[in-house]
Amino acid sequence: MVVFGHHLTGVIERMNQSEAEFRAAADAFRGETERNHAITDNAGKQGTLQLKLQAVLLWWREFLWQLVRTTLVSHGNFLFAPVVAWFLCVPKYLAGAMSLGELTQAAAAFVVVQGAFNWLVDNYQRLADWRSSAYRVATLLLALDELEAKDMSGEPPSQQH
Repeated sequence: MVVFGHHLTGVIERMNQSEAEFRAAADAFRGETERNHAITDNAGKQGTLQLKLQAVLLWWREFLWQLVRTTLVSHGNFLFAPVVAWFLCVPKYLAGAMSLGELTQAAAAFVVVQGAFNWLVDNYQRLADWRSSAYRVATLLLALDELEAKDMSGEPPSQQH
C-alpha cells in the first residue's frame, strides 16, 4: 500500500490548500464586487478565480487517481488472498498430506488472517487525511510560535519577514 499510495498525504495537503486559496479568492472577489457595485476591471480577478479553480480540479483529479490506486490494492488483496492460499496448499494436497476439506479450511483461514492484517490497507486514506491535517496544524502552530518569538524579541515590523 505504501508503494501505491505514498503520495496520498501530499496530494490531500495540496488539494486542501488549493480549495482554501480558491475560497479566499472567491470571497475577495465577492467582497470587491459588493463594495464597488460598478463594473470595474473584473477580468483579472476572474482570471485569478479561474486559475484557482483549475488548481482545485487538478488536485482533485490527482486525489481521485490516488484513491483508485489504493482501492485497487485493497480490493486486489481480497481477490488474490484465496488464490494465494490455494497455491500454497496445493503441493501438500497433491502429495496426499492434506485432504480437500483441509485445503479449503486452510484457504479460508488464510483469508481471515489476511483480512485482519488488512487494517492498514483499509484505513490508509483516513490515516493520510489525519496526517495531512496534523501537518497543517503543526505548520500553523510553528508559524504562530515564530511570530510570537519575533514579537518578543522587539524587532520593528519592517525587519520581520
